[in-house]
Amino acid sequence: MAAPLFQYYVGRDNIIIYACDCSNKALERANKMIEASNVGSVAHRFHLFHYDFSTSGFPKWLACDSCKGNFLQKQHDQFSDGEENKDISLKNSSSLRESNCCIGGVDFVTLIFTLSVAPLHRMPAVIRECFSVLKPNGLPLFRDYGLYDMTMLRFEPDKRVGFREYMRSDGTRSYFFCTNTVRDMFTGSGFNELELEYCCVKSTNRRTGKSMRRVWVHGKFQKPF
Repeated sequence: MAAPLFQYYVGRDNIIIYACDCSNKALERANKMIEASNVGSVAHRFHLFHYDFSTSGFPKWLACDSCKGNFLQKQHDQFSDGEENKDISLKNSSSLRESNCCIGGVDFVTLIFTLSVAPLHRMPAVIRECFSVLKPNGLPLFRDYGLYDMTMLRFEPDKRVGFREYMRSDGTRSYFFCTNTVRDMFTGSGFNELELEYCCVKSTNRRTGKSMRRVWVHGKFQKPF
């Protein structure tokens, strides 16, 4: 998903993007877009790396164990009335940044048509990984295929490999979500629900004139402070 991120954030100078993809072709395309841009600061704000977080956790340089522990401490401090604990938490945060142990976590994670390609049994682990690298109050932004999207209805019965899970011709998987499944996965990993809804879109293929009915699930959640 690196290339779409580049197109959207190229003009936002205050945002630094760390984008991973398991496809080398996608990363090569994103690199070409960065090199072709006329914005001098773009190369310093987009950091691409090859990674498949459905099979292993995020790299430690995103959020080391010390920073993850500090995130948990901040969550604990919200239940305390003592200002002393809050001061200690802030001092620890500054110390970690100065030690250059990692980038100190991220403010948001985008899962845009990403989670559906992971095997169903691995999805909760992926969401827990997102939780671990997000700073307190951080946002996971989710959009993916919804139940009865036209692509689901077009799959042949022999392509079904699990509950709402199908295998594409290129060997990748497609899972089709309902809102309850998304809610259970994210809230079960510790997130608070902010937005969750179906997005139903009807469009027309200009070349063939055929109508296309798309169903996506949109979700916005938040890591507690």
